[in-house]
Amino acid sequence: MSKTVRLTMAQALTRFLAAQMTVIDGEKLPIFGGVWAIFGHGNVAGIGEALYQHRDDLPTFRAHNEQAMTHAAIAYAKANFRRRFMAATSSIGPGAVNMVTAAALAHVNRLPVLLLPGDVFANRVPDPVLQQAEDFSDGTVSVNDCFRPVSRYFDRITRPEQIIPALARAMQVLTDPAECGPVTLALCQDVQAEAYDYPENFFAERVWHLRRPRPDRAELAAAVKALKAARKPLVVAGGGVLYSGASGELAMLVEAAGIPACETQGGKSSLADTHPLNMAAVGVTGTSAANRLAEEADVVLAVGTRLQDFTTGSWALFQNSSKTIIGLNVQPFDAGKHHALPLVADAAEGLAELAAGLQGWKAPADWTANAAAGKKAWQAEAARATAPTNAAYPSDAQVIGAVQRAMGSSVTVLHAAGGLPGELHKLWQAGAPGSYHAEYGFSTMGYEIAGALGAKMARPEQEVVVMLGDGSYLMLNSEIATSVMLGLKLTIVLLDNRGYGCINRLQMATGGANFNNLLKDSRHETLPDIDFAAHATSLGAIAEKVSSIADLENALEKAKKNSRTTVIMIDTDPLISTEAGGHWWDVAVPEVSTRKEVNAARKSYEEKLKLQRVGD
Repeated sequence: MSKTVRLTMAQALTRFLAAQMTVIDGEKLPIFGGVWAIFGHGNVAGIGEALYQHRDDLPTFRAHNEQAMTHAAIAYAKANFRRRFMAATSSIGPGAVNMVTAAALAHVNRLPVLLLPGDVFANRVPDPVLQQAEDFSDGTVSVNDCFRPVSRYFDRITRPEQIIPALARAMQVLTDPAECGPVTLALCQDVQAEAYDYPENFFAERVWHLRRPRPDRAELAAAVKALKAARKPLVVAGGGVLYSGASGELAMLVEAAGIPACETQGGKSSLADTHPLNMAAVGVTGTSAANRLAEEADVVLAVGTRLQDFTTGSWALFQNSSKTIIGLNVQPFDAGKHHALPLVADAAEGLAELAAGLQGWKAPADWTANAAAGKKAWQAEAARATAPTNAAYPSDAQVIGAVQRAMGSSVTVLHAAGGLPGELHKLWQAGAPGSYHAEYGFSTMGYEIAGALGAKMARPEQEVVVMLGDGSYLMLNSEIATSVMLGLKLTIVLLDNRGYGCINRLQMATGGANFNNLLKDSRHETLPDIDFAAHATSLGAIAEKVSSIADLENALEKAKKNSRTTVIMIDTDPLISTEAGGHWWDVAVPEVSTRKEVNAARKSYEEKLKLQRVGD
C-alpha cells in the first residue's frame, strides 16, 4: 500500500498545484504563476488557510474585484502563450458569479485558467447558507452551475478524495492545445476543511510539456496539392500561431513561397508589421491591402484561427467562388469550418511540413508584387490617419499615432473593447510576437487594466501600454490600485469621448437616432464632468490630463521614466473613425420603421446580404 499523508482537501489542492511544473527555454518553472484570491466565508477558512501554507512556492495575490482578478489571470496565460497560467478563488455567491464573465472570455479565446469558487455545504445541514441561491425544484443546484457552459471542464467537489481525479482532468485540459480553456472546480465549503489520507505520489513533481501534434499524411498531401495549384494564395494568421510559437515557421513559409499573409485580432504580431509580406489586419477591421487580396484569393491557408465573423466579414469577404480554404488548426472543430480542407496539427509543425512539401514552389510573381503594391498604398493611408494634429478633439487614430511615435513597436500594447480594437488592428505597427495583446474574442469592456496587470506579471521586463475608452475605464478600474500595490508599472492612455462612441457610430450607421450611448444623448438631469486624473491619482497612480496630441507625446515620454503606473487622459472625438480599409459586418437592421433613416439603412443592408456566401 502506498504511503499516505493526511491533509484537508484544500491543503491537498494547493500542495498539488505547487508541484506542477513546465519548461520554457530550457528553464524549469512552476506552471502556476500564483493564485488570485478574494476571501469570504466560502473559502477563507479552507483554501485560504491552505494557500497560506504555500505562500512561498504558490504565491497568493489580492485583488479588488473577482472579475478583474480573473481577467488578470487570463491575460497572464495569454502573455505566456498558454505555457503558464494562474488560478483564481472566490467565496460563494456574488464572488463566484463575478468570475463567470471572465470564464466566458477564457472559453472564447481558448485560454487556460483554473477557477476555484467556494460552494454551498455538501452535507446541506446549514442550508440555506449566506449567499446561497436556492432552486425550488433541484437541491443539487448552486450559482456555480452558471460556470458549466463557459468551462471546458466542470466539477463540484463534494468529497475530499474527489479532488484526485478532478485535478488530473483539470491539468489535462489546461495543458491540452486543442481542449485548452477554463476549468472550474467548485469547492463545497465544508469539504474544503475535511481531511483524507492522500497518497504521497499524488504530490510528486510533474513537468508538463507543450504537445505538438503533427499533421495526418493524407491531410498534408491534400493541403500541399491545393497550394501548389493556387494562383492567388493567402495566409490568414490567427492566435494559434502565437500560442504555438510558430512565427518563425510562418515567416519561413511565406518567404520561401512568396505568399502574402494577413492577421486576425488574435494573430496580430505573428509577423512584424515591417515584414514585406505582412498585409496586416484582415476582415471587418482590416487593411485595404489584406482585404483586397482576401476577396480575390483562390486558396486561403487559415492558421490557428476560429474564422469568426470579424475575420470573414460575416461570410462576405472571401468572394472567389472557386476558392479553397485550408484549416490548419490543432482543434478539429476549427479546422473544418467553412468546408475547409482540414489540416489538424500544431501550427509550428504544420507550417514546417507544408514548407517542406512546397519546397521549390513559389506563388506567381505578379500576385506577390500586387500584394507589395497594396501594402505600400495602405501604409500611406495609415500614415495620413495617424498623423499629428492640432485638433481640439483628435480621433482615436491620431492618438494611436502619438502613442506609436512616443513608445515605438517594442512595447506591449493591450486593449479590448469599443472603437480602439478596430483602429489598433488596422493601424498599430506591432513588433515582436505577442507585443499586440487584444481581447476581442469576447470583446470584454473592463478587461483592459486588469488584463494589463496580468500581462505585466507575465513579462515584467516589458513596457505595457494600455489603451481604453472612458466607458471601459468606468466599468472596471480598481486594479490600478493593485498594480501600484504590487509595484507593477503600467502606462494607461485613456481616451474620453464622453460615452460609448463606438456603439453610437454603429447606431448611426444602421439608421438609428443618437440614443443612450453618448452621455449627452442619455437621460440625465446634469451631464457628469468626470475628473479621471483625480480618480486615478486617488488609486495611487501618477495621472494627468493633456489637451493636445503634442502634449500627449510629451506625457508619454515622461511616463517612460515614472516608477509606477501612469494614467494619461485625453479628450477625443466620438464620431471619427478611420474610413480607409475595413469591411462590411452583418448587424441586423429592422425590416420596418417609422424612421426614413432606418428604412434607407435596411435597403443598403439587404444589398450587402447578397454578398454573403451562406454555408460556403
